[in-house]
Amino acid sequence: MGKRIKKDQYALTADKTSEVTAPKLAYQPRNPKKYRPNIALIACGGITHTHLNAYKSAGYKVVALCDIQRERAETRAREFYPDATIYTDYRELLKRDDIEVVDIASHPPERPPVIEAAIRAGKHVLSQKPFVVDLSVGEKLCDLADKHRVKLAVNQNGRWSPHFAYMRQAIDAGHIGQIFAAHLSVHWNHNFIVGTPFDKIRHIALYDFGIHWFDIVTTFFKGFDARTVYATTTKSPGQKAKMPLLAQAMIAFDAGQASLVFDADTQIGAEDRTFLVGTKGTLASVGPDLGHQSVTLTTAKGVAKPELQGSWFPGGFHGTMAELLCAIEEKREPSNNARINLKSLALCFAACASADTGKPVKVGSVRKLPKM
Repeated sequence: MGKRIKKDQYALTADKTSEVTAPKLAYQPRNPKKYRPNIALIACGGITHTHLNAYKSAGYKVVALCDIQRERAETRAREFYPDATIYTDYRELLKRDDIEVVDIASHPPERPPVIEAAIRAGKHVLSQKPFVVDLSVGEKLCDLADKHRVKLAVNQNGRWSPHFAYMRQAIDAGHIGQIFAAHLSVHWNHNFIVGTPFDKIRHIALYDFGIHWFDIVTTFFKGFDARTVYATTTKSPGQKAKMPLLAQAMIAFDAGQASLVFDADTQIGAEDRTFLVGTKGTLASVGPDLGHQSVTLTTAKGVAKPELQGSWFPGGFHGTMAELLCAIEEKREPSNNARINLKSLALCFAACASADTGKPVKVGSVRKLPKM
C-alpha cells in the first residue's frame, strides 16, 4: 500500500506573518512644478464633467471649449470655466497660438482626424480612451506626433485609481519581485446603458469598459508582451441591456498568466477584486466598487495595509493630464503615451476577436477592432 496521506497535509494555512508598515509610494497624481499651459477641451459629452472637475480642482487653465452642439460647451463653461471661449468648429480653436494642450474627448470613429489636426497645429494631445479602433491609424498618429515634436497621451485614467496606482508603484519598486500572475474580477451593474448608444456596442464589456483592465494588466506586466488571449461573452438571464454583460478573458504571457472577469449584471452585492502574484510576494485589493478599495501587500517581511487617499473619479482624470503636463515640462515621454497604449488595444482587440470565433487569438494579429 502507498504511504498514507495525513488529513491536513494539503490544507491551506493562513499566513503567520505580522503586520508591518506599508512602504510609502508615489501613487497620487503629481502636478508639474511650474508648467501651467492654456488647455482646450474638444467635445463636451457626459464624461467631460469629470475631466473638467479634475482640471478645476488641480488649478489647470482651460481657456476654450468646443462641441458641435454649442449648448453642451456652454453648459460645461457655466459649470467650471465661465471665461472659456466657446467654439463649434475645432479647426477654429486650433488656430489659436496661445493654446498648447488639447483634450480630445470625441468618440473613437470621429477622433483620429481631430487628433491629426491638433498635432499638425503643434498642440500636445490627450486623447480619450479607447485611443483608436485601428492599430495602423494609431501608429501613424504616433509617428506624426514624433515628427511634429509634440506629446500624444491617452486618457487611461484607471491607472491613477489609488489602488491600481499603488499596486503599479509597488511592482515597479520590486516589492513582490517579478510578477507572473494577475487575476482581476469586476462584479457590478452596467444596465445603466439601456436606452443609450452604448447599448449598441456589441463588446460593451470587453471593449468600452474592459479596455481599462486590459490596460492595467499591460502596465502590471510592463516589459512583457502578452502572447495569446482566449475570451468569451454571453448574456445573463436577468440583464436589461441588449448586449452581453458577462465576459471573461484568459491571457498567456511567456512566463505568466492573467485573467479578467466582468459580471456586469450584478444588481445586488457588487464587488471589485484584484490579486497579483510575484516571486517575492502578493498584492491584493478588494472593495464594494471601484471607488472604495483596501490594498494588502504580503511579503516575507509581513503584511502591509496602506491607507490610500483619493478616488478614481475624478483623481484618475487628474492623473492622466498631470502626467502629460509633467512629461512636457520634463522633456520626456508620458507614461500614458499613445504608442505604449497600442499594446493594450492589441490585447483588447484580440480578446474581442476570440469571443467572436471561440478560439484563442495571437495578440497583435488583429489590427482592427472587430465590427461592432
